[in-house]
Amino acid sequence: MKYFITFIVLTTYLSSTALADSMRLQGNTAGVADTGSTVRKQSVSVGLNYGTDESFFGRTSAYRYPFVSGDVIYNSKNGLFVYGSLWKVLGSIPTADEADLGGGFSYKFSKRFRGEASYTHFFINTQSPIIKSSATSDINIKNSYDWKLFKTTATFDYLIGQSSDCFITLNASRYFESNWSVFDDKDYLTFTPSVSLILGTQNFVQQYTKDQDLFNKNNPNKHTPPPSPNPDPEYYNVDAGRNSQFNPLNYSFKIPIAYNRPHYTFEASYKYGLPVNVQGALLNSHESFFNLTFYYVFY
Repeated sequence: MKYFITFIVLTTYLSSTALADSMRLQGNTAGVADTGSTVRKQSVSVGLNYGTDESFFGRTSAYRYPFVSGDVIYNSKNGLFVYGSLWKVLGSIPTADEADLGGGFSYKFSKRFRGEASYTHFFINTQSPIIKSSATSDINIKNSYDWKLFKTTATFDYLIGQSSDCFITLNASRYFESNWSVFDDKDYLTFTPSVSLILGTQNFVQQYTKDQDLFNKNNPNKHTPPPSPNPDPEYYNVDAGRNSQFNPLNYSFKIPIAYNRPHYTFEASYKYGLPVNVQGALLNSHESFFNLTFYYVFY
């Protein structure tokens, strides 16, 4: 594992240094399934997603929260994009748990070297059980380099809200595309296995532990925040000083496979995560995630 971390840090440093000499690093994580493709013309895409559990930078709640989400993204020819999304946690009280609005732009310096930047504002229902409830905004910067054999990506996130946190996600992936069709000559399959490392602070743990997770443990069928925090700080077992330190948070690998046609993509993916340095009520251990995603693109 230490050799993997050393390798991906070095490759990320090389690509991000070259980009920083030219312009401000930027990025966006919303928009497309893990097919390795990029929309290069004016387009509008509509997507639907189902997930077996809600995850927030390598952290999950004490209970599984399956969810569905939908989003709409507009991409302009010059690289600017705007998007909106709506999230619903299955079984929670609110009709909608979260709505997101954001925008940004994408750029590329070469065929292999590209990046994106975005700002997203979250509108989260106060009765939602999701971990992200303490955040209100995200500044996201992503930089990727395609080495042909594989692609490395470094993503920086700065979360603003009741608590502030910063994260760096390092990822290495390999893109495979079938040279045969499934039903006709207009479809193909893609397979993009990847490994990731998330590093960052986790000040959000204190707020989430106090406002929601404790109440959900005592009332697992209600999924609403408590009227007031538990007055006993020892109950939470949260080391605020340690949570403000920049540490590894999660190791994971993901196996997505996608069916592609000219205007749409259907993807199924499996991810296995191994959280580390976990604190507070988010006593995560290893966990598996399964997602189904569908995107339709209008050119």
